Amino acid sequence: MASFGMVELIGRKRDGEELSPGELGWIVEQYTADSMPDYQMSSFLMAVVLNGMTAAELGSWTQAMLHSGEVVNLDHLAAPRIDKHSTGGVGDKVSIPLAPLVAACGVAVPMISGRGLGWTGGTLDKLETIPGFRTALDPSEFVRIVERHGLVMAGQSETMVPADRRIYALRDVSGTVPSIHLISSSIMSKKLAEGIDALILDVKVGSGAFMKDVKQARILAETMVGIGASHGTEVVALLTDMNQPLGRAVGNANEVRESIDVLRGGGPSDVVEITYRLAEEMLLTGGIASDRADARARLTEAIDSGAALQKFRDVIIAQGGNAAVLDDVSLLPAAANEHVVVAPEAGHITQVDALVVGVASVRLGAGRQTKDDVIDPAVGFELLAKRGARVAPGDPLVRIAYNRQQQLESALELLTSAWVIGDEAPGEIPLVLGEVR
Repeated sequence: MASFGMVELIGRKRDGEELSPGELGWIVEQYTADSMPDYQMSSFLMAVVLNGMTAAELGSWTQAMLHSGEVVNLDHLAAPRIDKHSTGGVGDKVSIPLAPLVAACGVAVPMISGRGLGWTGGTLDKLETIPGFRTALDPSEFVRIVERHGLVMAGQSETMVPADRRIYALRDVSGTVPSIHLISSSIMSKKLAEGIDALILDVKVGSGAFMKDVKQARILAETMVGIGASHGTEVVALLTDMNQPLGRAVGNANEVRESIDVLRGGGPSDVVEITYRLAEEMLLTGGIASDRADARARLTEAIDSGAALQKFRDVIIAQGGNAAVLDDVSLLPAAANEHVVVAPEAGHITQVDALVVGVASVRLGAGRQTKDDVIDPAVGFELLAKRGARVAPGDPLVRIAYNRQQQLESALELLTSAWVIGDEAPGEIPLVLGEVR
């Protein structure tokens, strides 16, 4: 491949010029090979955040990342190969119950997930709170597990989409997360590398999402649907609300506990509904269900019969984890201390700001502030009063599980402002705000 000057390419992108496929491919190649320092890639990514990419650039960039490593071939599987991806939210643990639920209904789910990005939690960080659970799988093991169980839940290996793995971590700590082009190319390069037939997207909208309004979220969804179409992969996107955290658990181990509860037939109603709604799309797209009612019936049966929970058990064992956590959640990491925040006055909860809760969770230690930070898997929040609830003075709003007093105090500086109490009950906000096909 030809050689280029990175300073020149940064300058051209800074000035809004279009880069060629060869130039973009060279950038990806050099950074993947560790021949380019983080500071130069950070500068380039910031130029993309400020100026965006043309459709041609986006296609070339995604293609270069996709082929920066190995691409899985699952064409020999008889089952439809479908994955789901969320653009990220606070308390969004849906992938964990969703994947085994759908796999139990006959869809093969080769799921490559990511770590926490900014204030949003990461599926890998959550899964790794299960003792022994391995998310780092080489491509051959990845294929073997999905062949045997119809499900695998892993991260990017050293050889699968290595460019995105490195860029993903850098974006988290360089202020370059909120870009439609960087988000869409990151997601689609990982997903296309899985060898899937179709992808169902959960595009979050609201304060706790990267897309703050429906218009921007729809543009992101349309961008990813377009990338999928250019690669012959069907993509369906649901736009879902993220103005308040999803469910009641925010953190890592505590979100796994809530996920297990969903697979046992419980769980908060909003988590359950989003899980079922996305799962229905996966069954319909894969031809497993004839209509939405049929899909819902199949999903309900997989929960009621225990098949979905068993599927999760099988995969935990296959990936080296201790499946006893499904029977005894006390085996998951637990924080040493608790602190409860109470309502200062009477009224109705009119807002629980997801962004504030998410940033507070990072301060508590549940997320990363630098690329090399080690998260605390045990800390997090249990939301005890959400939007619409009526509270009296002294009623509990949130229970905080923490290990370090300094981190608690830092989180509290923000957290108390997340709850807004008013005189009148707020109107309903639908969970699903739209769709793009």
